[in-house]
Amino acid sequence: MSLKILLTGRQGQVGFELRRALASLGTLVALDRTKCDLSDTQQVRTVIRECRPDVIVNPAAYTAVDLAETQRDLAYAINATAVGVLGEEAAALGALVVHYSTDYVFDGTSSAPYRESDLPNPQSLYGASKLAGEEALASTGCRHIILRTSWVVGAYGSNFAKTILRLAAERDRLNIVADQWGAPTSAALLADLTAHIVRQASGPGNNTHLNGVYHASAGGRTNWHAYACHVINRARAAGGSIRVAADAIHPIPSSQYPTPAKRPANSCLVTTKLQATFDLHIPQWQDGVNHILDQIV
Repeated sequence: MSLKILLTGRQGQVGFELRRALASLGTLVALDRTKCDLSDTQQVRTVIRECRPDVIVNPAAYTAVDLAETQRDLAYAINATAVGVLGEEAAALGALVVHYSTDYVFDGTSSAPYRESDLPNPQSLYGASKLAGEEALASTGCRHIILRTSWVVGAYGSNFAKTILRLAAERDRLNIVADQWGAPTSAALLADLTAHIVRQASGPGNNTHLNGVYHASAGGRTNWHAYACHVINRARAAGGSIRVAADAIHPIPSSQYPTPAKRPANSCLVTTKLQATFDLHIPQWQDGVNHILDQIV
């Protein structure tokens, strides 16, 4: 099997890892925003019609969660309208679309991890735009797989772990939110899962029975404070430049760190559907984070 794969967002955390993971599946056309700007629907259509891919993998997104509260039109253009266009063009070609969504489609009030069947109720404009993208893609009737994930972290690009390492090297004291729970998910894991899924979903037949939403995040759960402590302790043990003392990393409630966009208190996702459907094993979040820290510390 040799596929022609169109990848958007090649410079992002997940896009960077997807370039590695998808390369062995065939011909990979990996584009950044200068070549495929999702806010320009005509450019998106032109790119797809010229490329004529078998598979479209779309990690590109508007991810400035707080800015989205005042940049609604841009967030919806990239996260919703463009995703519908990808689906329309894919349907015309008979192509598969793999698209990424977020835990922010949920309100985070559940005491249990979220399943795909749970009712979305986004509390931020970013989350609402991502949910609109899911719905737009599904409505086109194209072959599609939507992977909802959480707390993405990678060796390439900006993320929470890198921010914490920088702050830990600069400050004597850190206050970190401790009442928001989730699973840090490595970009490399998402990329490897995607490659495995594309192999299966692009096999003989149209595999439309695989269409739908899947939760794809690392195993286990933690909160931002415990996550920060893990990152700092691991970096300290590896000889990284750490200024903050171990007893100077203080847990605080999210009410003491107000943001323009509301974050879900519970971002934990159940991944049994993904694992069962595609015969996968999801590792614990520490595995991916430790691998990343080994590369960047």
